[in-house]
Amino acid sequence: MSKPVVATASLAGCFGCHMSILDIDDRILKLIELVEFNKSPIDDIKTFTKQCDIGILEGGCCNSENVHVLKDFRKNCKILISLGECAIMGGVPAMRNGIPIKDCLQEAYLDGPTVDTNTDKIIPNDEELPMILDKVYPCHEIVKVDYFIPGCAPRADLIWEALVALVTGSELKLPYEVFKFD
Repeated sequence: MSKPVVATASLAGCFGCHMSILDIDDRILKLIELVEFNKSPIDDIKTFTKQCDIGILEGGCCNSENVHVLKDFRKNCKILISLGECAIMGGVPAMRNGIPIKDCLQEAYLDGPTVDTNTDKIIPNDEELPMILDKVYPCHEIVKVDYFIPGCAPRADLIWEALVALVTGSELKLPYEVFKFD
């Protein structure tokens, strides 16, 4: 019997949700017995090599590359999970949503308190760079998302319980200690 195939990626976020996946500690070995990873920083596979059963994404979409990765995951994964507040609501990156892009770029590259080496007053603008979106979008505003695991970052126990329940078809038990926010 083949194991379910899982892919993961980080979009506009801090990579904290992947750290929480690693925080399941020695249970990662049990997880590897239950699933096969494909296209994930966990196994360093950079491209999809097969159709995946479960795609887990952390982070929202702040640029064209994030949107491309998200759509690619939706196309290559039967089930898509938004992991963490950035994927679910935009998180901290979405704090820029009320500020025009021009003002964000000007602050970041021209007027910021730590900007002293950009003496030519250049704002990067190259076709190789992803285009910045008008705002940070949560994943479900771009593609259909099947499940949401909240938290910033979600507790390792919550991720463990949710993944095990999903891959084994068992009931998800969410005791308060696993789900609460501090």
